[in-house]
Amino acid sequence: MKSNRIRLLAGPYLAWAIAFIIIPLVMVFYYGLTDKNGMFTFDNVLAIARPEHIKSLWIALLLALISTIICILLAYPLAMILVNMKGNSDKFIVLIFILPMWMNFLLRTMAWQTLLENDGVINSILKFMHLPTLTLINTPYAIIFGMIYNFLPFMVLPLYNVLKKIDPNVINAARDLGANSVQTFLHITLPLSVPGIISGITMVFVPSLTTFVVSDLLGGSKILLIGNVIEQEFTSNSNWHLGSGLSIVLMIFIVISMIVTAIFDKDGEGNAL
Repeated sequence: MKSNRIRLLAGPYLAWAIAFIIIPLVMVFYYGLTDKNGMFTFDNVLAIARPEHIKSLWIALLLALISTIICILLAYPLAMILVNMKGNSDKFIVLIFILPMWMNFLLRTMAWQTLLENDGVINSILKFMHLPTLTLINTPYAIIFGMIYNFLPFMVLPLYNVLKKIDPNVINAARDLGANSVQTFLHITLPLSVPGIISGITMVFVPSLTTFVVSDLLGGSKILLIGNVIEQEFTSNSNWHLGSGLSIVLMIFIVISMIVTAIFDKDGEGNAL
């Protein structure tokens, strides 16, 4: 009787998953593995090897990798500071930190246009201080800034979650055995936080690799990432077959990331709050 109730409660989710996950995936694979005549082909997937597509893929991989590394360097110290805060102040700071995520992704990215454009806030401050202005908008740097700003919370939360679960007695035992701060971090804290690191890398690298909004708004459509190429194939060129084929290639990267996460985070310790 109880199992029947659980299945009944799961009904709406199953309907939602079928309508918005399974059916779209089936459509992507159908269009990606067929031509305009409906004949089976791998040409759409192999089109990733074309010079213009492989270039966009490598640029996307490079910018996503740089953004992920910077997010790790920024998020790890921040997560450790939050964990070491006393009382409930850490939860309050985490809430403030993720508050911008409640705002629309598009609006947050457009706000960076105001900051980075040639007559924007940053260059206005530099002019006021009689310093040379910078060309930031429509450059790879602007795209990286946008990625870091939008995806940094997805790195902080898994790290904070896994560091919060480390037993302080383990740290104290290492100190009692003569380990200094560096040794304690390298041999205790860092290894125990690997699940959070892997989870954070996945949550930052994958959306950075597949994004097209950030590069459109902050790159001025001058820097085409693989996400932009796919978006153009669907919208401008109306070539759903090629767009789906390139999407399948990106799905491979997503599956690899999920496998790596499953290997290093078997217990789900790095899941965000």
